[in-house]
Amino acid sequence: MTTTVHLLRHGEVHNPDRVLYGRLPGFRLSELGVAQAGVAADYLAQRPIGHIVSSPLQRAQETAAPLAALTGREGRIDERLIEAANKLEGRNVAGGKGLFADPSNWKYFRNPFRPSWGEPYAQVAARVLAAARAARRRVDGTGLEAVCVSHQLPIVAARRRAQGLPLFHDPRRRECSLASVTSLTFDGEIVVDVAYTEPATGVLPEGHGAGA
Repeated sequence: MTTTVHLLRHGEVHNPDRVLYGRLPGFRLSELGVAQAGVAADYLAQRPIGHIVSSPLQRAQETAAPLAALTGREGRIDERLIEAANKLEGRNVAGGKGLFADPSNWKYFRNPFRPSWGEPYAQVAARVLAAARAARRRVDGTGLEAVCVSHQLPIVAARRRAQGLPLFHDPRRRECSLASVTSLTFDGEIVVDVAYTEPATGVLPEGHGAGA
C-alpha cells in the first residue's frame, strides 16, 4: 500500500517592508494569505487526511488552521519543517531586489551551490523528507494521508532530492507557488511519485512564486 504526504506551502505573508523574514517571529498571513489558506484547506479536505503537522512559524500554523478545523484533526508542530536559515534575514532583499546593492552582502555569495548565504540545501532536504516520512508513518496502513505545512525552499529542496535532481537551482524557476500542494507518494520509505497542484490559483497575486 502506498501513502501520500502533501507538502503545503503557506499563504501570502503581510510584509509591506519587503523584508526577507526567514525565521523571524511576528510575520502573519495577509488577508489574501488567509483566503489562500482557506482555498487550500477546501481542496485538501476532500482527501482522506489523517494527520496534519506544520512548521513552528506563525504563517505556517495559520495556514494549517483551516484544514485542521475542516478535518477535525489536531495540527501538530514539527521543527524540521521550518524555513531555511538565511544570513540575510531581516534585510530588505525579499525577492532578490537590491540583493547586490550593498557590498556587505557580497561575502555571502562565495558558493551558490551550497549555498554560502544560509543552511545547506542538502541539510534542508534531509530534514524535510525526514518530517514527511515521520508523517507517513503516522498514517501508514490506514488508507489515510498526511499534510506537512512548510515553506518554499524547504519544499523545493525536498522535492528535488526525492526526484534525484540537483539541489542547486534557479529560485526564479521554482514550482512552488503560495498555498500550493506538492504531493509525495511513498512506498514504504521510498518516494515513488511526485505531483503538484495550485488549488489557490484564483487568489494568487502577481509574482506569487517569489518569497519564503
